[in-house]
Amino acid sequence: MTKGLADAALILVDIQNDFCPGGALAVSEGDQIVPAANRLMSKFRLVISTEDWHPANHISFQERGGPWPPHCVQGTWGAELHPDLQTGAIAHYFRKASSPDKDDYSEFAGKDDRGRTLNEVLRSHGVKELFVVGLATDYCVLETVLDGLKHGYEVCVVTDAVRAVNVRPDDGEAALQKMSDRGARLVTSEEVLNFAGNSATAS
Repeated sequence: MTKGLADAALILVDIQNDFCPGGALAVSEGDQIVPAANRLMSKFRLVISTEDWHPANHISFQERGGPWPPHCVQGTWGAELHPDLQTGAIAHYFRKASSPDKDDYSEFAGKDDRGRTLNEVLRSHGVKELFVVGLATDYCVLETVLDGLKHGYEVCVVTDAVRAVNVRPDDGEAALQKMSDRGARLVTSEEVLNFAGNSATAS
């Protein structure tokens, strides 16, 4: 966060009903990241939301030998964004894993309604730095961050605005460590908000 947020984008990873309490694949405290995400949105000129968008017979589902119960099925309540997420600032929506026989965890594999990839849209906006929040730390957040780094972006993970599945109790912490080891910065939402406020004052 050394150059301000003018060339940064906020990526909201899969903040969907099925990943929050009451959903089919609920992440513990998944809904508790929503207030932080809402506060952060006003500080970024570009906000992007991503979603799992699975067909009913998706390869990741247990009935097809996958690891997960059916979740985020296209057109269902579970696939919708959490109702408390303030969507007015969201400029682009990306959906991934939308065909039956292909699974994806990275949001860089998704497409928008015009068939563009996340990387294409970020480049078109001159984005150089990504701030990532969402669900879940140890799966889609992790893979999105690693792909962001591979594509040459500076990447910050907002640690109080992510939550982990934790199939094993330390999976979330291990994922954060892996992201840090690969070059991502671990920051808090308060640090981002304070930095954005100081940058605005300075300018």
